[in-house]
Amino acid sequence: MLRFLILTTMAMASMFSSIWASSGSSSKPLAGTYPIVLSHGLFGWGENSGGVISIVNYWGGMDDYLRRQGATVYAPGKSAANSNEVRAGQLKSLILNYAAATNYSGKFHILGHSQGGLDSRYMVSNLGMVGRTSTLTTLNTPHYGSPIADIVKSVLPSWIQPFVAGIVETLVKIVYGGTNQQNALAALSSLTKEGLVSFNSATPNRSGVKYYSYGSYITIPDLIQHPLMGILHPACAAGGLFQGQGVTNDGLVPLSSQKWGTWKGGPSFGILTTGIDHLQISNTLRSGSLWYDVEGFYLGVASNMKANQ
Repeated sequence: MLRFLILTTMAMASMFSSIWASSGSSSKPLAGTYPIVLSHGLFGWGENSGGVISIVNYWGGMDDYLRRQGATVYAPGKSAANSNEVRAGQLKSLILNYAAATNYSGKFHILGHSQGGLDSRYMVSNLGMVGRTSTLTTLNTPHYGSPIADIVKSVLPSWIQPFVAGIVETLVKIVYGGTNQQNALAALSSLTKEGLVSFNSATPNRSGVKYYSYGSYITIPDLIQHPLMGILHPACAAGGLFQGQGVTNDGLVPLSSQKWGTWKGGPSFGILTTGIDHLQISNTLRSGSLWYDVEGFYLGVASNMKANQ
């Protein structure tokens, strides 16, 4: 009997010890994850960006949130408007400089929002970063093009496009500061359906890297929950229907265009939420926090990275 009590006590002590240990580790669920690189989209910015735009956080604090969960996170700033290829070269240089500065020689996880997913794909496929990349995850990336880009390019006469691009580039330099090269026309062409056909042909997935994609869409384009993307949603739906990409979209990108590699879906939301739009998915300007569990979603995305490294 005494022996039974001793064994029982030891078993219970072991059980509570395991519970305590798991509880302690769960406070930092991302500890041990390879460093995560956040690659911003068109007109985005990062930690090293200048200008007045740097006052706010592109990722709506999700970079800091992931750090609090135990991850190492790097969110660099590239050209706000340029081609996938140019931005890819910038991203590679920024990552390698960061690795050298931190004396890190291992692999990274990359999370790209919108065009940030395209420049990340190009960097991995064509710029020799396969060996430094564990997973590549994209958020609402127009892998097969954005109807909005096609509409803008078709509506603006060719003779006026350089003039409009010059205005955009000047505004970008004022708002964003910095010395990064800007090329609005190259950015526009990179996001059209035709541009993505050529891009995808030259940018195949590479073995050794795991590809995942997440996305979202607007259910009702109301201007309360989607003040900007709700305006663009009908045009994107019409363009998507015309281009064979479907009407379901996030305001800029058809849902069908967001899928690449292993499709993981998107965040859940309540019945009073009319979908998650293109800016809310990245929580840009904290636009998603009111409408869905942003922290839970990002923790899930990063956890998937850790589980597959």
